Amino acid sequence: MTTLQGRRAVITGGGTGIGLACARDIAAQGAEVILMARNLERLQQAASEISGARAVQLDVTEDASVEAAFTEAREGGTIDILINNAGIAAASAFHKTTIEEWRRIQAVNVEGLVRCSLAVVDDMRKADYARIVNIASIAGLRGGAYISPYVASKHAVVGLTKSLSLEYAHTQLTVNAICPGYVDTAIVDNSIANIMAKTGRSREEALAELTKNNPQGRLITPEEVAEAVTWLCSPLSASVSGQAIMVSGGAI
Repeated sequence: MTTLQGRRAVITGGGTGIGLACARDIAAQGAEVILMARNLERLQQAASEISGARAVQLDVTEDASVEAAFTEAREGGTIDILINNAGIAAASAFHKTTIEEWRRIQAVNVEGLVRCSLAVVDDMRKADYARIVNIASIAGLRGGAYISPYVASKHAVVGLTKSLSLEYAHTQLTVNAICPGYVDTAIVDNSIANIMAKTGRSREEALAELTKNNPQGRLITPEEVAEAVTWLCSPLSASVSGQAIMVSGGAI
């Protein structure tokens, strides 16, 4: 059953990890997918593996890049679905975090998401079908030591999700967030390497540190996150909006 036949979906950060898994799953439901990210070569390779997919270069921190990318994405039709997945993370003690590092993370995780949402929301609020799904984090629902800029950015994403849901509740646009635990992606690989470098722990010990708050004791797969995202994009989720849904191995 192709529940998204005829729909067009934009996925930021679409070349790897969660974004690529979402693109594959949404495409399998019949949607045309447009992958966006900074690394065009990697995007093109990813798009070549998905029937009908397109690759569009995007830097979410640049106004001109966002405008150009979404103008290109609209060629030949409207954008029905936006998956705001582009994001970055870093770890350090708060007292060692520079204001430049703080701004760098907010620029991608918050301001970038806002730019992309603004690029589509005027059309979406008038459309007969529209979905925005923001990839937040379990960190957007709780605190986390040594990742305060990231935690703050994801709390902002969850708050924005709830606000937009209320603002557009009288339209056909729904806005939701997915809040994964640690997912088996390159970002987590970097976190493991960072723990190893700073603490001298083995990879197994570093991984155990990341998964200790997951009752299932494992990393989440990108495909598990994608499955939840695809459901939020489907017609059967029309009454679900403003939610921050955890995909976290049972963590509460």
